[in-house]
Amino acid sequence: MKSILKSAVAATALLALGTMAQATELRLSHQWSNKDVRHQVAQIVADEVAAAGVDLDIKIFGSKSLFKPREQYKPLSRGQLDMTVLPLSYAGGQQPAFNLTLMPGLVKNHDHAARLSNSPFMEALEAKMAEDDVMVLVHGYLAGGFVGKDKCITKPEDVAGLQTRAAGKAFEQMLAGAGASIASMASSEIYNAMQTGVLTAANTSSSSFVSYRIYEQVSCYTPAGDVALWFMYQPLLMNKSTFEGLTEAQQEALLAAAAKAEAFYLEEAKKQDAASAKVFADAGVEIAEMSAEDFEAWRALAQETSYKAFVEEVPDGQALLDMALAVE
Repeated sequence: MKSILKSAVAATALLALGTMAQATELRLSHQWSNKDVRHQVAQIVADEVAAAGVDLDIKIFGSKSLFKPREQYKPLSRGQLDMTVLPLSYAGGQQPAFNLTLMPGLVKNHDHAARLSNSPFMEALEAKMAEDDVMVLVHGYLAGGFVGKDKCITKPEDVAGLQTRAAGKAFEQMLAGAGASIASMASSEIYNAMQTGVLTAANTSSSSFVSYRIYEQVSCYTPAGDVALWFMYQPLLMNKSTFEGLTEAQQEALLAAAAKAEAFYLEEAKKQDAASAKVFADAGVEIAEMSAEDFEAWRALAQETSYKAFVEEVPDGQALLDMALAVE
């Protein structure tokens, strides 16, 4: 009887130890390589938390190794995943309000993006995330630009008649409004589509333009500069209940790590735009510049197309849009 009791006690102790070990390891998923800025943001958080010595280990699963890119938000909200770095607009199907985080002309530059991240607009989006048991650890936006196979693209008239790849529904609506024909595809498919003549223009992030070597297939690049049309919110998110289940010391370590990662993310995002322009210029591609007037022309078109559609589709769309536009 004693030996049975001893075995039972030992088994219970082992089970408790196993649970403790599991509770201190968090799984973080993302779709990028370990050279990407978004991976580096995740790595800073993991490293800082490890250095804090609070018995918390963050294991990173990059390159789509744990979940497919667009299938991370749902497991995160269900507690099947602890953390992810994710373009929030991927979850626009669950929360249509999230589509505002990839809306043309809503963000002017990186400093404006940082102000949006600390505004009532973002608080409203975070309230919607909380409904899904999700919270933001690290805010971050990345910018992008346009490429043209045969010509430069700076203003709406430039895309008329071009076969164009746009990043996201709102951009497709706006570019169609400018007279472009739309071809939907992942950014990883732009190169082949340009090479085979399926595409004559495209927009995506600065980092994707470089990593997919699009400079080999185009004659002109309009990078994000003083103004940029394309900004995409790509935060590091965490399951809210998981965070709340951590010790106070673990929570403090995570928040301190997140603050450091966020500062890095903003500076690195700024650098990537300039770096991409250099890569294209070095490859012999013409570099065009979007003026403030060009930006306003695109935004006026977006108001008639993308913004209008968003307001019609989302019950509190107008209020959210107004909150975003109110951020100077």
